[in-house]
Amino acid sequence: MTHVHLIGIGGSGLSAIARVLLERGYTVSGSDLAPSPLFKAITEAGARTFIGHRAEQVIGADIIIRSSAIPDDNPEVVAAFHAGVPVFKRSEFLEELTRGKNTLAIAGSHGKTTTTAMLAWILEELGTNPGYIVGGMVNQLDCNARDGAGPFFVIEADEYDSMFLGLSPQIAVITNIEHDHPDCFPTMADYRDAFKAFIARVRPDGLALICTDDPAAKALMDEIQPTEISIVGYGTTPEASYRAEQVTVVKGSPHFNLVHYTESAEPKHLGSVHLKLPGFHNVLNAMATLAVCHHLGLPMDKACGALEKFEGAGRRFDVLGQNNGVTIIDDYGHHPTQIKATLEAACMRYPESKLWAIWQPHTYTRTQTLESEFITALNLADQVLILKIYAAREADPGYSAESIAAALPEDKAVYIPKFDAAIEFLTSHLEPGDVAIIFSAGDATKISQALLRGLPGDSNPSKGGQHD
Repeated sequence: MTHVHLIGIGGSGLSAIARVLLERGYTVSGSDLAPSPLFKAITEAGARTFIGHRAEQVIGADIIIRSSAIPDDNPEVVAAFHAGVPVFKRSEFLEELTRGKNTLAIAGSHGKTTTTAMLAWILEELGTNPGYIVGGMVNQLDCNARDGAGPFFVIEADEYDSMFLGLSPQIAVITNIEHDHPDCFPTMADYRDAFKAFIARVRPDGLALICTDDPAAKALMDEIQPTEISIVGYGTTPEASYRAEQVTVVKGSPHFNLVHYTESAEPKHLGSVHLKLPGFHNVLNAMATLAVCHHLGLPMDKACGALEKFEGAGRRFDVLGQNNGVTIIDDYGHHPTQIKATLEAACMRYPESKLWAIWQPHTYTRTQTLESEFITALNLADQVLILKIYAAREADPGYSAESIAAALPEDKAVYIPKFDAAIEFLTSHLEPGDVAIIFSAGDATKISQALLRGLPGDSNPSKGGQHD
């Protein structure tokens, strides 16, 4: 039996791979620097796990997989090299992981986790028994990955460290392209080139679905030379083959009709959908999934019905509950466009409420490079609390997000770097009827959990996924 050891097993990417390998009968072990919910979940699923990185923990492993954050001088990597055990990054292992499957890969700067989760949920509901890897927990499936005995494997195609270039998908989706990860892609041209290379990885006779509402994605679509694959647009623009029409807001969430346009036939109405998730960006996410389903020949009435029941992915507009009349929401948004979309969705869902953005910046390079864009996005909130930057894989260059708080209008923003002081401030300033959104791709979920427990006046907060 093959023994795979994963360094960084508590992260969203490697924990998902570990779960698939466990379900395939592999012996799985792994390590991480600190416990996390995903670390705990994969341990309970059967992986042998360790806190901390030590050379002896790789003894007996046949294959090592490491996250992009793990350097060459990590003691487990060094020990594997010395023992002659092959060491792979995620991108180098994905071809093996998806071998023999009809791979459906969802890429894009924003929206890929929710879109991947939507597609996995629909295929599960339609009885296709899919495999999937999602960059967050799928709320109704209560996991982020599974092997699946059916023909389809849905995967979130992450561009960081060019991970998605390890895939050869049958269908590739690009939700949007906006410069991110400047530590990997110094310029927008570098970033676009990675997505162009991803499209080139689509299998012959495959399909690329590209959102025409996004200018950079549309420009890439126009630039791609005719090949053996099909290039199809989706969105609300006239260039889109799959179009959302009659988009309205009903009870705080969007409703739309999906229409398929071709050159050889009259437009065909494929279905109507009323989403549970708020925000126009989720209309585009939903369209991508339905376009995939239509291309696969699945029954569209059932696909639309399944989508209407979808309640989201963990930490993506994840309504945790209320305490003392304050609605508390976790969101993974760590890019200005994501923050903007979530705040606009919150305005749609809670038009009468005061919106608080509690933001933990993620990485120094992103925060500093996109400083002006963060200022614009955060200004959509009524009140803003900014925490210390979550360094992730980076060293501190001496830059602070305090400058962003200072640039926002007077009395709107406050910079409080430490969690305890931030919780104390929020506890004394949040009022019944307010909505507090904790934006974090790091560990600031500790603040949302503290608010659920600690706001005065209600010791039994309600909890309920996407419901409010």
